[in-house]
Formats: sequence, C-alpha cells, structure tokens
Amino acid sequence: EKLKMTGAGRAMAVLTSGGDAQMNAAVRAVTRMGIYVGAKVYLIHEGYQGLVDGGDNIKLAHWHSVTNIIQLGGTVIGSARCKAFTTREGRLAAAFNLVKRGITNLCVCGGDGSLTGANIFRSEWSGLLQELVEKRIAETMAKQFSHLNIVGLVGSIDNDFCGTDMTIGADSALHRIMEIVDAIMTTAQYLALVSALAAGAEWLFIPEVPPQEGWEDRMCARLEAQSRTGSRLNIVIVAEGAIDRNGKPISSTYIKDLVVKRLGYDTRVTVLGHVQRGGTPSAFDRILSSKLGVEAVVALMEAAPDTPACVIGLSGNHAVRLPLMECVEMTKLVQQSMNEKRFDEAVKLRGSFENNWNIYKLLAFQKPATDYSLAIVNVGAPAPGMNAAVRSAVRLAIAHGHKVYAFNNGFQGLADGEVSLPSKCLDKIVSTLNKYRITALLVIGGFEGYHGVLELFEARRHFEELCIPMCIIPATISNNVPGTDFSVGADTAVNAAMEGCDKIKQSASGTKRRVFVVETMGGFCGYLATSTGLAVGADAVYIYEDPFTIHDLKTNVEHLAEKMKKDIQRGLVLNEYCHEHYTTDFIHKLYSAEGKGIFDCRVNVLGHLQQGGAPSPFDRNFGTKMGVKAVQWLSQKMTENYRQRVFANSPNTACVLGLNRKVVAFTPVAELKEITDFHRVPKDQWWFHMRPLLKMLAKYQTSFSEYVPGSLKHVTQRSLSVDTGF
Repeated sequence: EKLKMTGAGRAMAVLTSGGDAQMNAAVRAVTRMGIYVGAKVYLIHEGYQGLVDGGDNIKLAHWHSVTNIIQLGGTVIGSARCKAFTTREGRLAAAFNLVKRGITNLCVCGGDGSLTGANIFRSEWSGLLQELVEKRIAETMAKQFSHLNIVGLVGSIDNDFCGTDMTIGADSALHRIMEIVDAIMTTAQYLALVSALAAGAEWLFIPEVPPQEGWEDRMCARLEAQSRTGSRLNIVIVAEGAIDRNGKPISSTYIKDLVVKRLGYDTRVTVLGHVQRGGTPSAFDRILSSKLGVEAVVALMEAAPDTPACVIGLSGNHAVRLPLMECVEMTKLVQQSMNEKRFDEAVKLRGSFENNWNIYKLLAFQKPATDYSLAIVNVGAPAPGMNAAVRSAVRLAIAHGHKVYAFNNGFQGLADGEVSLPSKCLDKIVSTLNKYRITALLVIGGFEGYHGVLELFEARRHFEELCIPMCIIPATISNNVPGTDFSVGADTAVNAAMEGCDKIKQSASGTKRRVFVVETMGGFCGYLATSTGLAVGADAVYIYEDPFTIHDLKTNVEHLAEKMKKDIQRGLVLNEYCHEHYTTDFIHKLYSAEGKGIFDCRVNVLGHLQQGGAPSPFDRNFGTKMGVKAVQWLSQKMTENYRQRVFANSPNTACVLGLNRKVVAFTPVAELKEITDFHRVPKDQWWFHMRPLLKMLAKYQTSFSEYVPGSLKHVTQRSLSVDTGF
C-alpha cells in the first residue's frame, strides 16, 4: 500500500534500446506494474532516438496498450541507433522532452552501451535542467523535477553482462539455435558454449578459451576417432570472434577447408546469423522479463535522490538490484582481459560460463578402469531432458573407468517384475544388484524416484546389498520433487503449455470476447500452471496449493467480465488439479453461465503434449550438468566408503541432487521426508512468490505485502569468482 501511495502522481517512462533481444514481456510488466502503483506510464518509441525527437514518440500508456504483446518477438515500441543522444545537445533535447511531461523515472531495457548512456544522462541531469532554465523551462519546473531515477533491464542475446545469471533474450536465442542444430543434426560467445553442451558438439571454438597450439591435429584426430565408432555426423560450433592463442581469427570456412583437406569428409557450413534474434520469446524469457520488469518499477518507486542507478538482474530464481556502473566496469574488464590474453581471468569473470566450460571439457577425458559398477534407472513418466542426463552420466562414468548398466522400465526393470515402487520387490532388486555387482545407483525421475530411493534407504537395515551410494536426479514436468527448485523436464513442459496457449488465443483472433479455460498437467503441484500463466499473461490460475472458495471464483468471473467490457477481447484461465469439486469442467460451466451476454467460453485440455517434443536448451543443459554432478558425487562416495567392497549406510549416501537458487546440493532423502507432503509435493514451494505477480499483471487489486522486493547485490571481481552460479 505504501508503494501505491509513492507511485501516485509520479510519471515514469520505458524505452528499449539495441536490436537483439525479446523485450515485449518486459515492456508489458513495467507498464502494468507502473499503472498498478498509480504512476503515469509513458512508452518511448524508437529508443533513444524517440527520446531525443519527442512528440508522438512519447505516448501515455494505458492498461490495454500492452495487451497481447507478451508472445511477440522483438520490441513493439521499437529501437533505433541514435548518434544524437551521444552528444550534449541530444541529451538536452531528451531532458526537455521528459521534463515537460513530468517524467523523472526512466526504465531502460538494453545492453551495456545503452545502460551506460542512461547513467551519463542521469549524472548530467541537474546541469541539463540548469541549461534548460536559461532557454526553455521555468525554474519552478527545474526544482520540481530536480532528480532523475534510472533503472536498467539487460536485454541481450549474448548473456555477457556481469552480475546477472541470465539476460533477457538469451534463452530465446538458444531455442532458435537448438531448433536449427536439431534440424540439420549443427553464435555470440555464451550461446556457442551452451549450444555445444546441449547439442553434444565434438569441438567448440570460443573467444574466451583459444585452443592450444596444434589444435588442428587434435581436432582432426577426434573427428576421425568418432567416425571409426560409426558416427555419421560430427558437429563443430564456432562462436563469433573465435581466435587462436596468437589472436588470429578462426573462421568456419577455415575449419571446413581443414577437415576437407585432411580427412576428405563432406563438410558444410551453416551461419546462423540474425535467426538467433527472432521468433517467439521462450517461456523463460517471458517469466524473467515479467519478474525483472515488476522489480524495476518497485526500485524506481523506492529510489531516493542519492540512490545510485541500478540494473535488475537474476540471482538463482530471484530478482536482485545491481549497481549499474559496477556491472558495466566488470563487463568491460572481461574484454580487457581478453585483449591482454589473460583468458583464464576472462572465463572466471563470466560467472556460470566457467562451470559450463569445465563440464564440457570433463566429458572428453578417459581414466583407467575401476572395480565399480553403476546402475542407471529412469523412474516415472517421461520427462524431456532425461536422455541428456543419461548421456552425460554414462559418458562420465565410463570416462572414470566404471562399468555402467542401464536398466529399462524403472524399478520394474531393476526387479524384472511388474511393480511401481521397490518396497513390493526388494528381494528381486537385491538379487539384481548382486548379479551385476552394482556398487552405486543413479535414479533419474520424479516423485516416484524420490519415494523409491527413500524406500531403498529405509530397507538398508534388512539388506546389506542396499548399502551403496544412491542419487536421484529430479526429472519430471510437474517439478514436485523435494530438495530442488527445478526438475529436468519442467522447462520444456512450460514451453509446450505456453505454445499451446498462444495458439489457443490466436485461434480466437477473429472472435470478439472469448474466454478459454485451459487444463494443464502437474497433479497436486501448481508450478507448471503458475509458470505457464505468467508466460502467457493468464487472467487467473487455479492450483491445489492456493486454496480458494466459490466466492473467489465469482469475484474472478466478475473481474474478467469488467475487463472484457473495456480493455481486452480474449481471456485465459488456467487450471491444474486444484480442487476435488472445482474441476475444469465446473470452472468452464461457471464462467459460461456468469459471463453470458459478455463473453462466450471454451475449454481445452493440453494433456500429454506437455510431455512430448524436443527438450528445451535449458533442460538439455540442466540434464547434462546434473548427470555430471551425480556421477562425480557417486564416484567420490564409492571411494570414501570402500573397505574391500563398497559399504555406504549413512543418511548422506542416499541423496537428492538439487538446484536451490544457484547452488547445487545433495540432500539426504531421509532429511527431506520431514518437509514432504506425500500428496507428491514439497511442503514449501519457492515459486509461490510468483503468484502475486500473476494477480498484479492481471489487474487484480491484490495486497502488495505478499511481494518480496529484490535485495542489493554488489558486483566485484571477488563476487564473480566466488558466486559462479550453476
């Protein structure tokens, strides 16, 4: 409520600058959150050029000004290079255009150059106003608008801005790259590395890590070795700006000619170019933009005259405030390190980039054989990205010298029987473990996988053969495994549900006033429905964890009916297994009856399409990294607990491998039992903080007290080296 009082009577503006990121969801979030807190919000068209030119380029926004833009690529308010803004005269004109509208709060979405320009503008503000007093404005106006607050959102497909885990647009660009890589079964610096991990590239060239001398011989030997294994296709990924140790550029054409000359292989070059910048924004980018956009408005409203300009970034799954110039200086330091050939330092300054690079290298080395045998089991419903986890786990285990056994059909395969949980077939499972001399177990799956390993752990007191290290990699579209914020497969499912909802909304583009009630999967866990709702701009999302009554349903229908009369033509309501009686069919009938004469209503069940399709870049990389971490941990536990044979019976030898915020942690299954609701959900859900955003961006007058604002996080060389991220 305090924030609403602060926003009343204030004016703010948003502009997009630079041309390579998906910024519409951010524009929508900033606009709607600004209006929500009572501020006047202006949209500045054509970036800094529109700010300098003024006139119709700066338009007052209304709630419906940003309706149906969340699914569009690029930026609907435009972006243009502006030489004028780099001059004092241009910034003077920009200051006049803001002051005459009473705008003293500016949100800039762009790269480090755009954000640096905004900070220069802010630092000159008082001088610019003084100059305007002498020429164009009254002194009272200069006093009234004496301070300019700046908040930045980083829009860049390169993900090269220090301090934030991800920049707006990077995930969408990865989607485009993987679509093309998949299609031909084949890029900015960060994108090349993550694409190589996801696609399983045989060789990778990036500017931060130039190859050692003699790389041509080693690469050709690697490609030749792959060919001898029967592989008909090899992928080599080359980042823009790739160089050798002497600073000489390495081009895709040079690599092609080298392979043709030395090996005689049929070699093709595909240059991805601007295709990486286009297309529909991914679910991750839409959700990221919405979270950061809301936080940007909160930061502007809370800013005091002496508050330094900040950038809203991502740390784990939370929005944080980063001092703008600290981020810019660290970003420049990366390039300086590369120019001075201090490549190891450049990699460390890239944050999570170093982790990606180390994992990519790890999958390429072979160690001597051991006496250890690893069993890998997939449990539960299929989840996109499971194969990536299996692939990296198998490859690393073999590279460590272990024998690897993959058992089909989950615990059924491990027991060779027809059961779902191990408690019903422990004798058979123990017999199988004995037969193959299994010394470690890796389970990749959902809640059943967790529950199954918990049962195996509790059965250790009866079966000594179960005293082996056990690890679960959470993999389920429901994202309901305790001990982790994310499960492999959930990101793909959100994207699939989002794409389905986009098409459903588009199907009614020629129809006036229609509401769709869409049922998602997820069981008792509302993560999939909530995330999809935020990504598609849903009007309401009903989930099991957020109880509601018939009174709440009636309020929602009336609220949507009011919006349909004025602002919007189409409504979207999502539902998972939210209530025993308030089913999708019930909600559909209620909306149909109560909305009669205002809108008609249709129902859609997305069903198993949320489980299918190619895994998203996030899930491929997440699965790859989790497979590597799991095998490293299991190898360590087997070694630690070896006394003539492996014997591991302590709680910390049966764990869920989880990602919590940005830290990878192994949490004992027994410890997690206390915080698990065996309705198949953890008792505490981190993503619940997204629920208030849904309501605010859907124009509900909800309590702002539920919102948790971002904290200030300083960006230094030490912070980047210590907090590298996952």
